[in-house]
Amino acid sequence: MSVVRAERLVNLVLCLLSTRQYLPAESIRKIVSGYGDAPNDDAFFRMFERDKTELRELGIPLEVGRNWSFDKVDGYRIARRDYELGDIELEPDEAAAVALAVRLWDSPELTGAAHGALLKLRAAGVDVDQGAPAVVEPKVRTTEPAFGPLLAAVQTGQAVSFDYRRPSPAELRGRTLEPWGVVSWRGRWYVVGHDRDRDAPRCFRLSRIVGDVRLVGKAGTVRRPADVDLLKFVASTSNEPPETSTVRLWLAKHRAAGLRRRATVVGERVLDGEPGDLVELEVLHTDSAASWIAGYGQDAVVLEPDVLRKAVHERLLAVAEAT
Repeated sequence: MSVVRAERLVNLVLCLLSTRQYLPAESIRKIVSGYGDAPNDDAFFRMFERDKTELRELGIPLEVGRNWSFDKVDGYRIARRDYELGDIELEPDEAAAVALAVRLWDSPELTGAAHGALLKLRAAGVDVDQGAPAVVEPKVRTTEPAFGPLLAAVQTGQAVSFDYRRPSPAELRGRTLEPWGVVSWRGRWYVVGHDRDRDAPRCFRLSRIVGDVRLVGKAGTVRRPADVDLLKFVASTSNEPPETSTVRLWLAKHRAAGLRRRATVVGERVLDGEPGDLVELEVLHTDSAASWIAGYGQDAVVLEPDVLRKAVHERLLAVAEAT
C-alpha cells in the first residue's frame, strides 16, 4: 500500500469515527484529504469504493444509513461501540510494547494532525463526538509474520498454503486456503477463507501459523463471496474460552527474575548438568506467553504443556535462523 493511500485511509477512519452523523460521499470528498485529487466524479467514487473495501477487510465496521427520512443518499460512519476493543489483559512484554506506542501517539506531529482533521470536520458543520480520541496511530501493526503475506494474497486473489499448529493435540498440519480476508477479533488476527482440505469455510488464527505462507496457483482465481461477513464468521466460529492454564517450567538458579516474580517454586532439578528450580505459573493465552518465555533464552525451559513447549522452541529456532 502506498504512503498516500495509507494516509488517506487514516484520514477516512478519523473522519467517520469522529462523527455521530452519517456522512454522504460528497461530504467525505470535501473533508478527507486525498480525495480532492481525484480528476472527476467517476475517479473519486472508484477510489472511495476501494477504500471502503480495504477498511472492511481490515475489520473496521462501516455503518451505512441516513440521518433523516428526506435524505436522498446514504451516508457512512463508524460506530465506536463496534470499533473499540473490550478489556485486554497484557503480559509484561505486551505492556512494555503498549507503553512505547503511547509515547509515539503523544508525539506533537500526530496530535497536531489529528486536531487539524477535527477542525476541518467542525468547519464543515459535522457534529463531532467530543469524546473521540484526538490521536490516531498511522499504521496497522501486528507482530504476526503471516499477516503481510496473507493480506497480499487476499488483495491479489491467490490461494495459499501454510503449516498450522493445533492447540490440542499439539501438532502441525498443512492447510491450503483460498483467503477471503484478514480481520481482527478480540485482540487476535484471523484469516478467513475456503479450506480446500475440508472443502468448507474456515478461519485460522495467525499466531498459530508456523513458518512461511506459500502462494498456490495463479493470482485472480480466488473470489470472496458477497454474502459472507468476515467478522460475524469469526465471531461465530472462534468462541474460544480464556486460555488460562498452569505452566510448568525449569528456571536456572538465580536467573529469569521476571518469571520468578509470578511463579511458585515447587522443587529443584538438574537439567543438562545445570542446577535449577521447578516452578509453576498461571498464564492467560499461551500464544503471547510463548514469546515472553522465549525472551529468557536458555534460562527458562518449558516442561508442560506440550503446545507451549513447542511454541517456545519454534520462536527460538526462528531467532537462531535469523542471526
